[in-house]
Amino acid sequence: MSDMLSIGASGVRAYQTALATVGENIANVGTVGYARRAVTLNEVAGGSGSVNGYGAGNGVYLSGVNRSTDVYSATALRATTSDLTRTTKGAEWLDRIQNALTGNQLTTRVTSFFGSAQALAAEPDSTALRTGMLSAASSAALAFRTTGQAFDQVDADLQTAGTQAAQTLTSLGNSLTKVNEGLSRSQPGSTAAAQLMDQRDTILSQMSELVDVDVKMDPIGRATVKLGGAEGPAFVQGAMTGTVSYTRNENGTAAFAVTMRNTTTEITPNGGTLAGIADGAQRVSAIRQSLNAVAESFVAAVNDNQRAGADQKGAAGINLFVAGDSATDITISDKFTDGSKIAAATGASGTKPAGGVRDASNLAALEATRNSLRFEASLTTLVTDNATAYKQKNTIADAQAAIRDGAATALSASTGVNLDSEAVDLIRFQQAYAASSRVIQIARETMQSILDIR
Repeated sequence: MSDMLSIGASGVRAYQTALATVGENIANVGTVGYARRAVTLNEVAGGSGSVNGYGAGNGVYLSGVNRSTDVYSATALRATTSDLTRTTKGAEWLDRIQNALTGNQLTTRVTSFFGSAQALAAEPDSTALRTGMLSAASSAALAFRTTGQAFDQVDADLQTAGTQAAQTLTSLGNSLTKVNEGLSRSQPGSTAAAQLMDQRDTILSQMSELVDVDVKMDPIGRATVKLGGAEGPAFVQGAMTGTVSYTRNENGTAAFAVTMRNTTTEITPNGGTLAGIADGAQRVSAIRQSLNAVAESFVAAVNDNQRAGADQKGAAGINLFVAGDSATDITISDKFTDGSKIAAATGASGTKPAGGVRDASNLAALEATRNSLRFEASLTTLVTDNATAYKQKNTIADAQAAIRDGAATALSASTGVNLDSEAVDLIRFQQAYAASSRVIQIARETMQSILDIR
């Protein structure tokens, strides 16, 4: 009877754990990052020296709690997440650039400036029109200045975003090393090991949002991570991790690097937030260079035109604009005190006197310069090209989101909790537990019956 008791007891212990495992699955059906657990049951074989060669075994034992996993689906989800995040983050920076280009009505104000010059050309001796042109010039200078300040803010936000992304990635690396250490100490096939693997996969998922990662697992589930793909630098190796840093180069592009074992290696991100920041920084730098070129050309052309003409009193024209430390830091010259300083007439040349108060030929030359250098067309091109790139990014993001959702569905199908399957297992294990309890009861009753024989 002792054999029946031990067999029944082994069944009760095994199925009690099995029921608890099913309950854990059901309780975490909506938990993000949770992978389904399943128990593995094995027979306790009978002893090799048993007197009864036809006797039963010694019951059942639970050899492990296995965590559902799908390496290929998990890898696909991380890759598609990195691709999508790069596109969406890149689109966010394009949107910021668009707001900086259009928020201060730069093109409109430059057009208004030249429009006021044309109006003055029709009546060059008008004080009101001269005042209007000076006001339009001040408005155009302000638009350049505020647009440049808007790009300064975008640059500052890029710096903040890059620094935060690097710090977050470093923190995730530290967390992953702790999980690796925990897996080294945990019993393979235990619930503790399964929980650590859930944490590991959650960390890897968060990393993939920041940068494309190449992940390798050892037999007990510890992760080794490289940043920027399989050819990128090592970031996590067992209990060791690197430190990620962010800098902006002199040309305005973003640069990320990882320092590990006192060796610093540049990261070339192909996905994730880091790649989106790199794309945004490159775009900001390119557009700002073009904007600066337009501003420099605009200031130089207008000032050259003013110096070539004569003002309302017949004096030689002076510079209208002054540029500060940056090309877009444009202001009206302090010497340009009122509209009479506008050089509408042709200036004196050799023995040729300056034009009179009714002469507007210098303003006509300004209009010709406008048409040849195409200031407004250049600014409009910057706006439309960026808007086109932004629209394309959103279109690509929609397609990548569908691909990412498909990868997430595939992973969920293979590792997620299915309530129908859990309900079947719950009934099956409940019946097995009840039957094992009944075996114990029968063994007890049989033993008592033997003891009651007189």
